[in-house]
Amino acid sequence: MPISRPRVAVASLLVLPLTLTACGSGGDGGGGGSSADGKPEGTITFQTWNLRTKFKDYFDGLVKDFERQNPGVKVKWLDQPAEHYADKLSAEAGGGTLPDVVNVSPDLSFPLAKAGMLTNLDKEKAAARFKGEYTPEAWQGNTLPGLDGSYAFPWYLNTGPLFYNKALFRSSGLDPEKPPKSYEELFATAMTMAEKSGGRTATLANTPSIEDFGRYGVQLMNHDATRFTYNEPKGVELLSKYKELYDRGGLDPQALTNSAEKSGQKFLEQKVAMNPGGAHDLETFKKNAPSLYRELGITDAPNNTGKPNMYVMGLAVNEHSAHKAAAVAFAHFVTAKENQEAFAHKVAVFPSTRGSLDDPYWTADDGTDEGRVRVASAKMLKGAVNYTPVVMSDEMKTVLKNEVAKALQGRKSPRQALDDAAAQSDKLLERG
Repeated sequence: MPISRPRVAVASLLVLPLTLTACGSGGDGGGGGSSADGKPEGTITFQTWNLRTKFKDYFDGLVKDFERQNPGVKVKWLDQPAEHYADKLSAEAGGGTLPDVVNVSPDLSFPLAKAGMLTNLDKEKAAARFKGEYTPEAWQGNTLPGLDGSYAFPWYLNTGPLFYNKALFRSSGLDPEKPPKSYEELFATAMTMAEKSGGRTATLANTPSIEDFGRYGVQLMNHDATRFTYNEPKGVELLSKYKELYDRGGLDPQALTNSAEKSGQKFLEQKVAMNPGGAHDLETFKKNAPSLYRELGITDAPNNTGKPNMYVMGLAVNEHSAHKAAAVAFAHFVTAKENQEAFAHKVAVFPSTRGSLDDPYWTADDGTDEGRVRVASAKMLKGAVNYTPVVMSDEMKTVLKNEVAKALQGRKSPRQALDDAAAQSDKLLERG
């Protein structure tokens, strides 16, 4: 996928055509697929998501290395632009031209897998034997609800640290070295800061997202992902807490309409005490807000589950590839430990292979801004989960955001708002 801020949502594949047929191959053959056992051979296609511009040399070298080790295989590397990638996948799947190995996030792989287009790696012996090479969290992140298995080799991971302003904590009588770890501590911090500042300083700039409900400990969906359940009592409890924050100044007055950019600007102006960010933000703070930079703390977003949030990327194998043995071998090769670590050294992402994050590169602060954020983020990935349901489209996220806004404005009770959001999203699921 595009390498970008982890808090920016990736594209969502809403619906695959109901007329999808399990035919064709991204490779130089056709028919209904081949065995994953045996010697890798043939020509296969490998599709990435907006990576050619910055990483052409890396992937060209990767392909050459694989072909050198597997002289019977040729790999054609394709790269699609970030915009409309989901639509492109849908068109490829519907037309029988889905590549043999394809770059997907779980929300993109779900409809493809449901339509029988992707290989269940847990059921395919040639792929399942590699499971132990990846962290359990990463493998689980590509496991799809109701489909009994993982449908992509774990590739790179990402997460976002939470920045906080130690000076604002200190001026409110709060310990700047003890940022809130749970939501209970977060709400207490926000109330104290609003009271001490006379309502001039909010702690948060955004309304709760689906990830907040997950980190709070809310069950987001039923077991087979056919119905949303975030309107359960615990979800209502969370939204009620946010309503209280909004009324008492703990939440920014413009939280209902703030974009990620606006929230970042408010943090830069020191009007908000906590905000997500990345290494690139530290450079901005150093240049444009040196007083903030000197007082900057880095922590994980509060959670009640003991498990931070992570973003997962994977490589899926076309179930109907004419050269599945080669496709499985190449997907594993790209996501093998050595190659993942090499890629993660080139860009601010993290490898999903066992033991990789124990390397000093991800554990020892080298004194640079990038190093500060890299080490803090790497710590968060151990035990992390992907809280966003794979079936939750951008449209469903907008539904939740709009209903949350109505609750914060007092136009609906928290319970009614969440009931309505869940009901609307369930209808969208049924339509799909």
